[in-house]
Amino acid sequence: MSLNDDADFWHRANTHLIRYGSAFEKLIIERAEGNYVYDADGRAILDFTSGQMSALLGHSHPDIVATVNKQMGLVDHLFSGMLSRPVVDLASRLGSLVPGLERVMLVTTGAESNEAALRMAKLVTGGHEVVAFAQSWHGMTGAAASATYSAGRFGYGPAAVGSFAIPAPDAYRPRFKHADGSLDWQTELDDAFHLIDRQTSGKLAAFIAEPILSSGGIIELPLGYLAALKKKCEERGMLLILDEAQTGIGRTGQMFAFERDGVTPDILTLSKTLGAGLPLAAIQTSHAIEQKAHERGYLFYTTHVSDPLPAAVGNTVLDVVARDCLAEKAVERGSQLRNGLLELQKDYECIGDIRGRGLLMGLEVVKDRDTKAPGYELGTRIMEEAMQRGLSMNVVKLPGMGGVFRIAPPLTVTAEEIDRALSILSDSMKAAQN
Repeated sequence: MSLNDDADFWHRANTHLIRYGSAFEKLIIERAEGNYVYDADGRAILDFTSGQMSALLGHSHPDIVATVNKQMGLVDHLFSGMLSRPVVDLASRLGSLVPGLERVMLVTTGAESNEAALRMAKLVTGGHEVVAFAQSWHGMTGAAASATYSAGRFGYGPAAVGSFAIPAPDAYRPRFKHADGSLDWQTELDDAFHLIDRQTSGKLAAFIAEPILSSGGIIELPLGYLAALKKKCEERGMLLILDEAQTGIGRTGQMFAFERDGVTPDILTLSKTLGAGLPLAAIQTSHAIEQKAHERGYLFYTTHVSDPLPAAVGNTVLDVVARDCLAEKAVERGSQLRNGLLELQKDYECIGDIRGRGLLMGLEVVKDRDTKAPGYELGTRIMEEAMQRGLSMNVVKLPGMGGVFRIAPPLTVTAEEIDRALSILSDSMKAAQN
């Protein structure tokens, strides 16, 4: 009998836990180390979602463990009006990484950082209208939830007044096409803002976007799109907010995904990867925007703003990413992963598309490559088969798309672990189709 079948554990879980999303895995995770989590039977499960897309350095990284132990013995939490060295150190380092965005505030989660960014944008511009992608995910709180369109909108009453959405540019399922059938993203963007201009009350405040929409199915903004989007914002007096919760701190092969495009946002939000699994998030902006917000009485006073413990962890994350050249390794291992997935695509007709950058990859499962009919059920079976074989991956199900695997191993993943994951994925596809 499996130790995962602990009747008392599951009775208490089913009696006392509030269910907050998808069904729980029928596993009891006892520990995690490196790029694996271990269930109650001691079975090693290769973690290719980096926890909740956050464990950038894997689990129980010795440098992180040492930092937590040391900082807990010094100071972990303070009155929000007090400052500590880890906070100022991390703010200084983040500010130096993005010229033009030297002002930093440290908070806890991605949703909270987006709340802070949207609140600042509204105060500085005097507007209240926020535009996001129809496949977006920016959080489950207030303004962040109002700018989230991939899930969670039904049954909760009205979103914030002035919430607008435009389609994300999907090269695999293009809405506007060139003569050769490729995505015409410029026409699509022009058309989308033509509709925004018809709907606005003249109080546009911000556009919030992920450079690669993760929960939206790993949709990567084409090269040139961010520059065009920034221009649309500038023409309307809007601020561009980039949410790099999952793409920041080296995952795509550069410290920040927007660097590829040479476009600096007005406000940048970081979370997940910055804390490498611990609750840490940040917003960054320019001196000018921060000054204007301050003059207008910007208020974002929370219990855990500027906490020393997570800030110390953030400093260690930056240390390890730089010391171990993990952004460069994301390029190398990401290329290995992509090439392996492309080889699988030759053998399995259910693989419709491979997309993404660095170690944030998407694999879309379809019923038919020609029609691109979604393969939700098959994707779920593949995910279940993979888990049984010791590989944890997450499949996203969205209207109008197939089942999309979000593949995001820690940046510490080895070549051997990628080969093992590809082998398990191949076996799982074969079993699921049979």
